[in-house]
Amino acid sequence: MNIPSSAATAVLIIFALTYLGIALGHVPGLKLNRTGIALLGAIAIIIFSRMPTTSLVGLVNWPTILLLFGFFVISAQLRLSGFFGLVANAIAARLDKPARFLFSLMLVTAGLSAFLNHDIVCFVFAPVVATALLRRRINPVPFLIALAIASNIGAAATVVGNPQDMLIAQVAGLSFGPYVLWCIAPVLFALACAYAIIWAMSRHHLECSVPVPADGQPSAQPFNRHHTIKGLVILVLVIAFFFTRIPKEITALTAAAIHLASPKFRTEDMLKLVDWSILVLFMGLFVVTGAFQATGYSDHAVQWLAHAGLNLQSPSILAIVTAALSNLSNNSAAVLLLVKVVDVTNPTTAYVLALANSFGGNLIIIGSVSNIIVVQQARELGIKISFRDFARLGVPVTLAALAGLLAWVALTT
Repeated sequence: MNIPSSAATAVLIIFALTYLGIALGHVPGLKLNRTGIALLGAIAIIIFSRMPTTSLVGLVNWPTILLLFGFFVISAQLRLSGFFGLVANAIAARLDKPARFLFSLMLVTAGLSAFLNHDIVCFVFAPVVATALLRRRINPVPFLIALAIASNIGAAATVVGNPQDMLIAQVAGLSFGPYVLWCIAPVLFALACAYAIIWAMSRHHLECSVPVPADGQPSAQPFNRHHTIKGLVILVLVIAFFFTRIPKEITALTAAAIHLASPKFRTEDMLKLVDWSILVLFMGLFVVTGAFQATGYSDHAVQWLAHAGLNLQSPSILAIVTAALSNLSNNSAAVLLLVKVVDVTNPTTAYVLALANSFGGNLIIIGSVSNIIVVQQARELGIKISFRDFARLGVPVTLAALAGLLAWVALTT
C-alpha cells in the first residue's frame, strides 16, 4: 500500500500527534486516555490519508487481535471460577516467613503471567496479598512492587504472555517451543535478580504503619472446582496445540467458544472481563503505524539513525531503545512502531524486542499497565506506592534484566 505523496505530510503529522498524546497519556482539556488517542489517530488517518477504508482496515493484524481475544476469554473463565483467588489466598498463607513468601509470590505470579493475562493476575492478587500483609503488620509496598515486576518478567517467557509478545510472534512467525527455549534462560535470570534485589533492598524496611482496611478481606469469586479444572485442562490443551501447525488464533478462538458456551457463567459476565480497551488500542495503532510506514518516512528515519550510529538491528541498541520507548510512550505502542522499522524476521531480533519490552516495563510505574493496576489497587486500600518507591526497586531490576539479556545474546550468537 502506498500513501499518495500529497497526503504523506498529513499522515506524518497525525502519527506524531498520536504518539505524543500516547506518551503524555492524555490531551489537555479532554477526557481522552491512550486508547481514545489511538482511536482518534486511526480515524484521522482514514479521513486524511486519501486511501480506501478497506485498505486501511487491512492494516490491522487480525490474527493477533483474535488471539488476544481468545486468551482474554480463557483468563476470564478462570477468574470467574475462583482459580486466581484460590492461588492468591494460598500464597498469602505463607506470611510466617517473609523471604519465602516473597519467593512464592514472585514465582507463582511469573508462572501464571506466562500463560494468562498478567493484568488480571495483578488485579486479583494485589488486594488479597496487600490485605494479608497489613493484617500481619508487614509493609506491603515492596511485595506489591515485586508482584508487578514478576508479572512483567514472567509474561516474557512465552509468546502468549502479553499482547506485545503475541504481536511479535505473529509478525515474525515465531513458534511457541523455540521461543520458550531461547527466552527461558534470560527470564529466569531476570526473575532471580529481581528477587535478590527486592529482598536485599527491602528486608530492613518491613515495618508497617498503614491501618488494616475496615472492610477486611476483599471480596473474590467463589471457588468452583469443576469449572477451574475445566479451565486448566482447556488451557493445557491450547498450549499443546500451539506446538502443531494449527494457527494459534484458531486454537484460542476454539477455546473461547467452549467457554462462552458455558452452563455456569453468563456471556455478559465473561465479556465484561475482556480488555476491550487493549484490543481497540491495538487496532487503532495498527492503522496509524501502518500508514506511517507506507509513507516511507519510517525507512528514512531508520537510515538516519544508522548514519548517526544507532543501528536498531544491534541487540544492545534495540534493547535500550525498546526499554526507553516502552516508558516514554506505552509498551504496546512501542512494539507496534518498532516491528515496522526493524527486521523481526531475524529470530534473535524478535526475541530481544519481546524481552526488552517486558523487562523495560519494570523501570517506572507508567512502564506497564500491570504496574498501574497494582498501584491503583494499593491506593484503594490506603497504601501509597510513590514514583520514587517503584523506581528505587524497578531501575536496578531493569538494568540487571537487560544486562542478562544482552549477555545471553552474546552467548547464543
